[in-house]
Amino acid sequence: MSWHPPYRRSKFRHVYGKPASKENCYDGLSITRSVHDNLFCSVNPRFIAVVTECAGGGAFLVISIHHRGRVDPHHPRVCGHSGRVLDIKWDPFNDQRIASCSEDCTVKVWDIPGNGVKENITIPRKELRGHTRRVNLVQWHPTAKDVLFSSAYDYKVLVWRLDTGGLVMKTPVCVISVHSDLVLSMCLHSDGTRLATSCKDKRIRIIDPRTGKLLQESCCKSHRPSKVVFLENHNMLLSTGTSQWNQRQFALWDTDDLSVSLLEEDLDGGSGVLFPFYDPDLHMLYLAGKGDGNIRYYEVASEKPYIHFLAEYRSPLPQRGLAVMPKRGLDMSACEVYRFYRLVTTKDLVEPLSFIVPRRSEGFQEDIYPMTAGNEASMTAQEWLMGQKKGPVLLSLKPETKILNPYPAPVEVKRLYQHPHHSVERAFLEEQLAYQDAKYTHDIRDLSGWQEDETQTQEWTNTYRGNTLSIQSHKPLAHSELHWCESAVYIPPPGETELLQVFYRQQEEIRRLRQQLDHKDERIRQLELEIRNLRNYMRASF
Repeated sequence: MSWHPPYRRSKFRHVYGKPASKENCYDGLSITRSVHDNLFCSVNPRFIAVVTECAGGGAFLVISIHHRGRVDPHHPRVCGHSGRVLDIKWDPFNDQRIASCSEDCTVKVWDIPGNGVKENITIPRKELRGHTRRVNLVQWHPTAKDVLFSSAYDYKVLVWRLDTGGLVMKTPVCVISVHSDLVLSMCLHSDGTRLATSCKDKRIRIIDPRTGKLLQESCCKSHRPSKVVFLENHNMLLSTGTSQWNQRQFALWDTDDLSVSLLEEDLDGGSGVLFPFYDPDLHMLYLAGKGDGNIRYYEVASEKPYIHFLAEYRSPLPQRGLAVMPKRGLDMSACEVYRFYRLVTTKDLVEPLSFIVPRRSEGFQEDIYPMTAGNEASMTAQEWLMGQKKGPVLLSLKPETKILNPYPAPVEVKRLYQHPHHSVERAFLEEQLAYQDAKYTHDIRDLSGWQEDETQTQEWTNTYRGNTLSIQSHKPLAHSELHWCESAVYIPPPGETELLQVFYRQQEEIRRLRQQLDHKDERIRQLELEIRNLRNYMRASF
């Protein structure tokens, strides 16, 4: 018999949770005291939205992700609902658009200004009036643009198309009426072809969201589900809920057969609802209970026993809700693989909590940052309704990379450059060059002892065929070389994207060179200090 180690090998065995310091939290928020089993918070790389207490209606607060510290109690709010706000979700393809649902039986879509909310917003971009009772859940489609799902106490799930109609919409594109009781949660598969729901009638259902047809339905009586989430990589579905003996537990299901669960595991005797969060890139599962201070995290495998416990984060502060930062908003330099924003009602606090993989190397870790879903839609609402099936557009988290879109748009992109002597682009470049010259008064390429390495060498190809242009250069461009708009033989780039890529590469190169300069200056100061100490020692000796 072969010997097996007492533990399972995993590169995530030592993942740990690191809460933000007090000055990096968001303090002074009047977080809602609602008893609904929702998250009450949503976040993207630009804004964080929190449902707040509001007398005589419903409101939520939107602040910049960089606005840390204490928040003004009179900060403007989004307050267009006449009833309590029950759920909010940011659009995955537009960081300035958010959807909210309320007890006033409506769903509203809001446009947030790029510089933040400076005054109360009361008029929405869209108002959806299709439910007859209060709406408790909203969910965006993961791959199709302008598709929104909503669920209410009328036991219906409505599918809305937002790129048509006027300010007020009353007719959804699909009405799903297969539930006999309140829908507690809903989750869409990563390709948007299947919708999983958990219901108060103790059943889990898998539905075709385009037609409303019921595909699978569970009939297990030993598990009462409350929340569900797809484990896309393993063709499985995970649900959290309670057992017959009122123990909190999670269950694992085969998405092709919900007649019997693959696994049921009891956790504890707590009373708060367990919220599951799944990271499909790293196959990690996080379980956070409402009213708990701890978060358990696991690694998911395709073979039995499927779920492998890793560790548990513990905090004395209980959480009322949580939000998850998209992967494109994480700090790759700190090896951060997941980030929660915990709503701590006891202190009116929103606390960022980072989960970090400890690594010694400071470079980009490709094994923990694979290609992930980006903020670009792979298809339109019309294409999805017509039956197309497309996965998400993948984004590389490595610096200086572009979105990998396996489904390029057939429409022609509007081009910024129309003439070689376009005054707007020329003014833009001259402004950036003037800023760099003012900030860095000397030529950073003339540093003594500096040698160009492979990472600092830009290799571009200079060809022009039709509408394609690139540049060949094996050294950083000088100030005079950047005034290429004045050359009559130069062919301008065909679009704004190429210009921005060139500019961002130059900015990144300047940043790296400045870092090298700072390190060399620090080394010079150390050597001067050593020489001074050596001279003092020699004088004292003689």
